[in-house]
Parts: sequence; structure tokens; C-alpha cells
Amino acid sequence: MAFNFAAFSYIIALIGDAFLIFFSIFHVIAIDELKTDYKNPIDQCNSLNPLILPEYILHMFFNVLLALAGEWFTFFINLPLILYHINRYRTRPVMSTLGIYDPTSIMNADQLTLCQREGWIKLAFYLISFFYYLYGMIYVLIA
Repeated sequence: MAFNFAAFSYIIALIGDAFLIFFSIFHVIAIDELKTDYKNPIDQCNSLNPLILPEYILHMFFNVLLALAGEWFTFFINLPLILYHINRYRTRPVMSTLGIYDPTSIMNADQLTLCQREGWIKLAFYLISFFYYLYGMIYVLIA
């Protein structure tokens, strides 16, 4: 039983993934509040946009750690979501603030459905990843 850089990377990935799960739960709840007209789009976008860059940076950070540790399978599992994040941020609407949600267009039915589907898919991915990172950490510690 040895504690190495791969085990450290999996521990950081577990902690980071827990934060990402909370971010995606907040995202799903916020989009649902928009859908049911509990909050106005300006306030909701002002609360969602500051969480976008921390989510993307945190996800990329622990994946870089996993790549440096040589956990290539785990890195390649996460690579499609990383590329999606890069593309989503690159093609974001032109705004004066950082973020991807524009209050003027988020209330469109197709945009709202896309955002809600994105939130649920990310939540499922992060939950599955959490248990995979837990398994990977235990496997690396035992090996």
C-alpha cells in the first residue's frame, strides 16, 4: 500500500468532483426556476455566470493532474467534456461579463431546454465520475 502521485490526483479529483456535483445541482435548480418563472433571467444569469469559469478550471485542473500521474484512461474519459467546455465557452454570446448565459436569449424555449439538458447530463457525468474516482483511488492505493 503506497501513497503516490496518482493517489493524490484521485483524491483531488474526488474533492473537485464533489464541488462540480454541487455546481451542476445549482445549475439544474436555477434553470428550473427560470422555466417556472420564479426568478427573472437577469438575476439568474448573474448568479450562474460567475460559476462557469471556476467549474471549467476545476475540471481541467484535476484532469491535468490525472494526466501527469499517467492515468490516461481517466483523462480520456474526461476529454470529451473538456473539449465541450472549451467549445461552449469559445462560442458563447457576446456579453460584457464572463460567462455563457445571456439574459436576453436564455428564455427562448430551445435555449432553456438545451441548458436544462446540459445540466442534467453534467450532473449524471459528475456522479458517475465520482464513483469511478473513488474506485481508482482505492485501486491505486492497494496496488
